Amino acid sequence: MRKIIVATAQIAFLAGALSSGSALAESVDIPILVPITGFISLEGTAQRNGAVQALETPPAGVSVSYEVSDTSTSPEVAVNALRRAISKGKPVAAAASIFGTQMLAMLPIAKRAGLPLITVSGTAKLTELGNPYIFRFFPGDAVVKVAHARYAVEELGAKRPAIIYQTTSYGQSGRAELARILTKLGAPPVFEEALSVKVKDMLPAITRARAAKADMLLLHLHSGSTALVVRQARGAGWDVPIVAGSAMHQPTTAALLRPAELKGVCAESASSPISESTADVKAFTAEFRKRFKTEPDAFALGQYDGIRMVLAALKDGAKDAEGVRAWLSSHTHKGLAMTYKSDGKGNMAHDALILCYDGSGNAPRIVKRYDNVDGVLE
Repeated sequence: MRKIIVATAQIAFLAGALSSGSALAESVDIPILVPITGFISLEGTAQRNGAVQALETPPAGVSVSYEVSDTSTSPEVAVNALRRAISKGKPVAAAASIFGTQMLAMLPIAKRAGLPLITVSGTAKLTELGNPYIFRFFPGDAVVKVAHARYAVEELGAKRPAIIYQTTSYGQSGRAELARILTKLGAPPVFEEALSVKVKDMLPAITRARAAKADMLLLHLHSGSTALVVRQARGAGWDVPIVAGSAMHQPTTAALLRPAELKGVCAESASSPISESTADVKAFTAEFRKRFKTEPDAFALGQYDGIRMVLAALKDGAKDAEGVRAWLSSHTHKGLAMTYKSDGKGNMAHDALILCYDGSGNAPRIVKRYDNVDGVLE
């Protein structure tokens, strides 16, 4: 079995004012179990960095320790990492993989152990299994695909959209939601094709979508595949609008493309830290750049917000994993990206937005916001 890459850090902070003579708060463990190698490494590394930034700045009186384990892309590796983290002590929560296939394998173990998993995975099925220990801090496909489809149809006028999606559980989940919502909007897809993450030649699928007389290309792919489709579609001279999934909003994905290739490309996302102007998000972005020498994305910010909500639970008196689970299930939390509240299934994020590139650079601008899509915050 491949060797797990592990990075460890521990931080301790005094509980209360030193002058009061308060004892050092007992440290709690919050492991980070995410893919930082493999085809989803860009997304997983962003997730890891967001969790680390949150854990290294806990509120006063809260002391935490953490260990980062690389789950790569294997469900078995993710399961082993989770079991190892549980066996080492009594973690109160875990930052868990963005990769839906791994999350599906980890959830039964987390349920038996009573351990809340904090994730930004968008795979819809994760919160439909009746597992009370999952908390998703990125809008699931049932939310974000509403923005994806509505923007394509209502704002860009798509009548004959084509969908290219990944063969992973993430890809299949997003494709099902897109097809359902597009049909409801009166613009059912005229072409659909699934691609393995191993496929590098996207031209056959692009050619078939073009032959179907599609007037818009909708993508629900991981980062590398997204960049390949965009590049090869533009290289083939197909200049239809492209509305991609959240992988496209990542600065690391956009960096794989030239500005000219990005013209006419949009993406759905939960947030875009580099596109926001609020003081709190700008401060987060500046600190993230300083720490990690790279740009933050929605996965980083969502994971940051999720871990900050766990820390808020501990600050408010939660003392163990069950206390954290109960607090997350019953409280509303104002994060940097949005306000979070469980819908009863563990879906915490209810807003989405659309970003577009104008061909002048690799930074997108926010063009449309879809707030409280599922009505949970009302």
